[in-house]
Amino acid sequence: MKNLMLGTISGLALVMAAGAAQAQSDACGDGETVIKFSHVVADSGHPKGDAAQLLAKNINEQMDGKACMQVFPNSTLYDDDKVMEALLLGDVQLAAPSLSKFEAYTLQLRLYDLPFLFPTLEAANSYLASEDATALLAALEDEGYKGLGYIASGLKQFSANKPLMLPEDAAGLKFRVQTSDVAVAMIEAMNASAQKLAFKEVYGALQTGVVDGQENTWCNIYTQKFFEVQDGITETNHQLLAYGVITSQEWLDGLEEDVREQFLQILGDTLEQANQQVADQEGDCRNSITEAGAEIRELDDSQRQAWVDTMKPVWDQFEGDIGAEVIETAESYGSTQKADAGSEGSSEQAAN
Repeated sequence: MKNLMLGTISGLALVMAAGAAQAQSDACGDGETVIKFSHVVADSGHPKGDAAQLLAKNINEQMDGKACMQVFPNSTLYDDDKVMEALLLGDVQLAAPSLSKFEAYTLQLRLYDLPFLFPTLEAANSYLASEDATALLAALEDEGYKGLGYIASGLKQFSANKPLMLPEDAAGLKFRVQTSDVAVAMIEAMNASAQKLAFKEVYGALQTGVVDGQENTWCNIYTQKFFEVQDGITETNHQLLAYGVITSQEWLDGLEEDVREQFLQILGDTLEQANQQVADQEGDCRNSITEAGAEIRELDDSQRQAWVDTMKPVWDQFEGDIGAEVIETAESYGSTQKADAGSEGSSEQAAN
């Protein structure tokens, strides 16, 4: 009976998804290139969801008659694993999986999972917008994909079913992580255990005790209501969460040249605009968590340094996969920001 019920629910979900896809398809005009964008987060109130909606708005307004974009949030079509195959089959044309999903295609993108690589979201965004970051996506082309850019989602925070102020507080706990070997190593550095779970399974796993904690951005924690089933959130800012915007190389090459060029221009402009808004969005989500009554624990300098000292050795484990030069270049964006801040401080002191 249980299996029958699950089968019925799954069948209904597929019918609903197909109905949603058909409704959106009917809204596109005859002769327009249909661009289906599938992702796994909320359609609004989340950096990726908002970026997808903004892109659809810009495409549909500026390419009216040439192209029509449809957005399918919350895994209504595919999760981040199945969407990779769907892109190559032509079932969707655009996706933005978390970067950890690309480990099967290139190990260099493990860079983004290194703990405490970027000191601030501003430093991370500076790197994501650089030619150095764009070059890392080229490795996907051997697999039939084309990396088009990045969507930033913020820096990650830890939560658990007990207070976490120092890394040793996590010892013995089970944490949900993405499909990232770097994340697993990071959790194991705290003498905790990692469990790879799909994003859509996290709330239930926390609620039922399958895992004791998780690590995510403020907006993921808020929009998915993870704070409801955790003791509180510790503001560690320990790791970047970003998504790679990808398409099928075959689909992109098949577009008329003028359509392709306009599409890529709008996409690039939209991603830049969206990433500049992430800090404000993350701040709003953090405030909403507080207003909901959840406790946010801030670290003092010595506590934060303890987290850094525990996790930083993970870099050495993956330097061979990523490349020492790649890591050094990415790290320099944070160093440059610190130097600029120091120069501004010195200038202000001199002026005073």
